[in-house]
Amino acid sequence: MRKSTKIVLYVVLISMVSLYARTTIALRPVELPLIVKPKPVKLSLEDELRLKTHNGFLHVVGHSESSNRYNVVNRLGYMGRYQFSYTTLKALGYNITRKEFLNNPDIQEEAMDRLLTENYKSLKKYIDKYDGKVVHGIHITKSGILTAAHLGGAGNVSRWFRRGTNFKDGNGTAITTYMKKFSNYDLDI
Repeated sequence: MRKSTKIVLYVVLISMVSLYARTTIALRPVELPLIVKPKPVKLSLEDELRLKTHNGFLHVVGHSESSNRYNVVNRLGYMGRYQFSYTTLKALGYNITRKEFLNNPDIQEEAMDRLLTENYKSLKKYIDKYDGKVVHGIHITKSGILTAAHLGGAGNVSRWFRRGTNFKDGNGTAITTYMKKFSNYDLDI
C-alpha cells in the first residue's frame, strides 16, 4: 500500500510540473546601463583622520610640519606645508623660485606625492620585509617609514634598518619619532 501511495504522489507531482512547464511568463525588457560609475564618497576630515586614510595622513603630516600653512618658511629655510628644502625640490625635478613654491599649493601637494613615491621606490625592500614587524623596538609600517624618510632622507632610514643609527634633524627630531607618530596610515602608494 505504501508503494502505491508513492507512485500516485509522483504521478500528481509530474502532472503539476508539466502543467506549469507549459505556462509562459512575459517579461518586459529592462534597459541596464553599460557602465555604472560609483559616486565618489567625500569624507569629512574627522573621518579621514579616524580611518587613517591617505588624505588624513597628508593632513597630520602638514599639521606637524607647518600647521598646514603653505606660505611658511622655518628658521632652517625649509618651506611650505610639508617643509621642503630647496635641495629636495631640485632633486625631485622642480626648478622654481622660493616665492613660486610658497605661492602654489598645487605644486607643494605634487611635490609631496613625488617625494612619497620616490621614497617608496628607495625603501620598498625594507617596507616589504619589515611592515608589521618590530625592528629596534619600533613597530614598522609603510607610512611610518615614508614619513621618517621625509624627515631625514631615505639614506638615513636605510642606515637605521642596517645599523640602528637614529638620525635627528636640525630641530633634534629623530626619524623613529616620525615612524611612531605617523604609523598605520593607509597610503595610496
